[in-house]
Amino acid sequence: MTLLISFGILLAFALVIFCTVKWWNVSVVGVTPVPLFTFVAILFTSGLDVGLIMFPLAWDFPLYADTATEPAYGFTNPLALEFGFWGFLIWGFYFLTTFYFCVIEPRVKFFEIPLVKLINNIVIIGTCAFTGALFLVYLPYYATFIGDGETVIPAFYVVTFLVILFAAFSSTDIKYVRILSVGSTALFLTLILGMWAYAGMGFGEFLGTASNIGGYFANIHKFVLPLTEYHEFYLFWWFAWSIMIGQFTSRFVGGLKTWQVLAALLIFPSIPLGIWFSVLYYYHLNVIATTTMINVSMAVVGIIFVINSFDSLIRLYTDNLNLTAKRFGTVPYVIGNAAVLFALTLAFQSQWLQIQWIGAVVIGLYVACLIYIVATKRSEVMAITASPEENTLDFDKIEAVH
Repeated sequence: MTLLISFGILLAFALVIFCTVKWWNVSVVGVTPVPLFTFVAILFTSGLDVGLIMFPLAWDFPLYADTATEPAYGFTNPLALEFGFWGFLIWGFYFLTTFYFCVIEPRVKFFEIPLVKLINNIVIIGTCAFTGALFLVYLPYYATFIGDGETVIPAFYVVTFLVILFAAFSSTDIKYVRILSVGSTALFLTLILGMWAYAGMGFGEFLGTASNIGGYFANIHKFVLPLTEYHEFYLFWWFAWSIMIGQFTSRFVGGLKTWQVLAALLIFPSIPLGIWFSVLYYYHLNVIATTTMINVSMAVVGIIFVINSFDSLIRLYTDNLNLTAKRFGTVPYVIGNAAVLFALTLAFQSQWLQIQWIGAVVIGLYVACLIYIVATKRSEVMAITASPEENTLDFDKIEAVH
């Protein structure tokens, strides 16, 4: 699996470089463009999931600090490692797929091939369920006011099902995307400020802690290929998300040049990530215990992130497979999606399914798409000079889409 993920990463970054150089100044316009802030909010909240909230304090920082057990992490500090696993360079995957689905796929239609469409939607459904499984597994750590902080009790299964149910309902109308994305971004920033204030963290202390992120940029080349099995897991996870996030977010790009899309995806999400991880790292370094209020707040933001992720992915695969609320009715649509995804969530939680398998399938789709283009659509793709003509820069379009 290490060879497979290494090949996939090198292929993806090579394609990022090619697309950026080849179509540097092409104006990228989606089918329902939105202003830059809304686009970044949609990207940030759809492209990340509950792991962002629940992993660092519960698992990652202690793991990265234990270099005696895992010497591979010894070249830099835990904050730089956490940022490297979540931020900056890795968002190049999302640029590649966003650009592809906005500019290239309309000419190629690779993902409209029946077998490819089926595989792609299996990937989307599986990854959606994996998000639910992560939420279910890590919820006890934050909801200590309900359980013992370790055991997944029946109440957590109920919460997880209700979250999936709500997301299925919100996916019935695309207008909820902007509300959820902008709202969850605001809640996330509020959570950061609240935890900053509770820690009594001065600006100087923040800068001192955040400076540790420099360890990532000084060693950025080391983050390209897997450092450990855990890093490999993260990379497969990013691959699993990449195609479907590109499919979803590509429709919202609002006229940025290709190089600006790349810069926006690398820089804008990395800023709140860097601030968030720096605040959490301060808690870790100073062994600051989180109160019930903080745990509740983190759980709430985590829930909103899960709803965002499920909302975008449910809408994507139901549109692709024509399993829409308009066709079946709202109640059957909501109940059916919630039941299927909750069952798959339990499968991931029991380790019957693994995200590495999904990531491997996505790498296969990358390769198959590239071969298909070279073999059958090379001249059409190389002749591209603009986004599809039907994609006009009208920010009011989203108001008319349901």
